[in-house]
Amino acid sequence: MKVILVDDEPLALQYLERQLSKLDHLPIEVVGKYSDASEGRQEILSREVDIVFLDISLPELSGIELAEQLLERKPYLCIVFVTGYHEYAVHAFELNAVDYIVKPLQMDRLAKTMKRLQERIAMRGEEQPVQKRPLKMTMFRQVMIEHPEHEGQYTLLQWRTTKAQELFIYLLQHRGQLVRKSVLIDLLWPEFDMDKAYPQLYTAIYHIRKSLDSFNGRLQISNTTEGYVLNMEDIQLDVEIWEEWLAASPAISHQSIDKHIEILNLYTGDYLQEYDYWWAESERQRYKRMWLGLSYSLAEWYFDHNRMEEAIFSYSSITKQHPLEERAYYSLMQIYASLNNGAQVHMKYSQMSQILREEMNVEPSPYITEWYEQWKQGGGGIELAR
Repeated sequence: MKVILVDDEPLALQYLERQLSKLDHLPIEVVGKYSDASEGRQEILSREVDIVFLDISLPELSGIELAEQLLERKPYLCIVFVTGYHEYAVHAFELNAVDYIVKPLQMDRLAKTMKRLQERIAMRGEEQPVQKRPLKMTMFRQVMIEHPEHEGQYTLLQWRTTKAQELFIYLLQHRGQLVRKSVLIDLLWPEFDMDKAYPQLYTAIYHIRKSLDSFNGRLQISNTTEGYVLNMEDIQLDVEIWEEWLAASPAISHQSIDKHIEILNLYTGDYLQEYDYWWAESERQRYKRMWLGLSYSLAEWYFDHNRMEEAIFSYSSITKQHPLEERAYYSLMQIYASLNNGAQVHMKYSQMSQILREEMNVEPSPYITEWYEQWKQGGGGIELAR
């Protein structure tokens, strides 16, 4: 195991090297010691190295920042943080380190760390590529992912904190794109000073990576100096499949109607419906407009082809999914009027009026009220509004 040590205190470097040399039952070779972080970074990136012992409290470039830069270029590098902080405080600095040790060094702890690293490095060499089937993942309604070993069985991802959950979902929304650290801090920790916010960010990223380990590299967060990128492999997102199908779908006809119904049924709820994230609202509205466009097109096609029961079902589905859609209530009122079902016309107008007052504190649009009053007097039309 080739090891490099980085600490701004020369005596600490010598002491750590001496302690490692005492573990002569393990194949340890210290190939470099550096008190200058920049010099250490250059050597680590240019040489064959398995393990880096890294002091957190480096003067010019912190150990956490240096670890970020190293893992960006060498994601499988084993990093062990060395810190003077008590054990309870170390969690604030967790990044993607394999372990940490607290000064003054304890030989039994150092021996356990090196033994664990030896096993980890050996296992890496034995890993064989595994044929992976694509996993399905949902963003309609809530984020769920298919179990790797149980096809068709979905599960919620488990997060240590709500901040970690929101951070992952934000990266998921911006999948494949660089998201700057400054943006994430402004989003999630705006009340923190920078020196406290960055450790919070690094800790959340660490826990997210731990949660994603069980998916065998299908979901990976890569880091750069500026920020993070969520990369996905062999993952099928329901929102992407739905949008692709919708874009490729032909005009509605007797031949294609079943395909359009299949596309519509894939929309199981609004985008990230179960999460109250303001930053998801524009994307939520975009998908909603596409779903409404298809839903109205289907309902109008049914009406035009005198398939009234299916038209009623389609418009009713719109009112259930989006209760503030006046246009759908209005169309239902017109259809029921054409079928001489006055009770349903009254009921739909009443339902629409009530929901608008309760949710928006407004009355129905004047053109709908005008139509309704004319209908009550026996002069209402039955032509659907497009």
